[in-house]
Amino acid sequence: MRGQASAAQRTAETVAGPAIFGELLGDPAVRERWERVRRWFFLRESTYDMTRRCNIRCEGCYFYHGDKQNVEDCTDPEAWHTLMRAEKARGITFAVLAGAEPALVPELLRVCGEHIPLGAIATNGLRRIPEDVPYRIHISVWGNDATSERYRSAKRMLDRQCEQYADDDRAVFVYTFTRENCAESREVVEQLARRRCKVTFNVFSSPVGYSGPCRHDAASLLETRRTMLELLDAYPETVLFSAYSAVAHTHSLGLHELFGCSYPRMNPSTALGLGRSFRQYRANLAFDRGAACCVPDTDCPDCRHYAAGSAVVTARLHRHAANANTFWAWLDYVNVYLAVWVRGYEPFSPLLSEPTAPPGRGLF
Repeated sequence: MRGQASAAQRTAETVAGPAIFGELLGDPAVRERWERVRRWFFLRESTYDMTRRCNIRCEGCYFYHGDKQNVEDCTDPEAWHTLMRAEKARGITFAVLAGAEPALVPELLRVCGEHIPLGAIATNGLRRIPEDVPYRIHISVWGNDATSERYRSAKRMLDRQCEQYADDDRAVFVYTFTRENCAESREVVEQLARRRCKVTFNVFSSPVGYSGPCRHDAASLLETRRTMLELLDAYPETVLFSAYSAVAHTHSLGLHELFGCSYPRMNPSTALGLGRSFRQYRANLAFDRGAACCVPDTDCPDCRHYAAGSAVVTARLHRHAANANTFWAWLDYVNVYLAVWVRGYEPFSPLLSEPTAPPGRGLF
């Protein structure tokens, strides 16, 4: 998916064989789930930094690393109209809007939604994005209010985020696990559950050169996995996640080593999928294919980012189609990805409740 699933389906049928792939879909419950997710194989993403401005500063922020922070913002709506028309014409069907803080430029968000109606916005959630912007809204949470004040220099952050978005069907809260905040994740999820909010999980993935307190070690990755699984079990109506998601994002190996990254920065091929279609535009509307990935300036070996996994794991259908257990895990993962990223998608109940090892790897 996210630019590669159709090719992956063909490869899966070739590698596993039509008969074996047919057996995987022999169970009506499994086939129904497969048909639900394969309807979205048309999604083709690119990402866009909407502005270099932000209203807070966060420890380990991805945006304020590398060259992208130094460009001049393009604030001309007509230039954005021109870009988005061109993006639609070259087959982009899903826009991921980020930057520093996209909520600061609502008029440009509207331009993107006018041309490409499916998409998602990454925001700190302190300023409300107007209702006429149709995209999923991902609200970053890095701990409880005390931690947010310490690492993000913002007071009452979770309360203020909930005040803005608790009743908004576009919103998904994204709890980023760092080396230091596992213990407070339960209180945060409890608060979000009381406010009838949805939450998914992310794993802090260090920017290049970062060695600060958010960077994970082996012990914190294990604790993060245990905590994710406990919260998924305790709050199934609140948490958008799967057991396989927990494994894939907390493994001792990063996503690239586990699955092979599909984004141009680590993938030289321009033949198909994200290597052919994906671009990451900076706030001045320029792009650099050699640096293009979903979260630029991440240290690739340490990448366990939820946004990366939504393309990297989903594109590896052919590996997961080798047996029923890994195929079911893949279906559960894609189901979560769609629920998190696509507004209006209703997730199905998971096929697996226990962790499954990635193809050819151990659980850790």
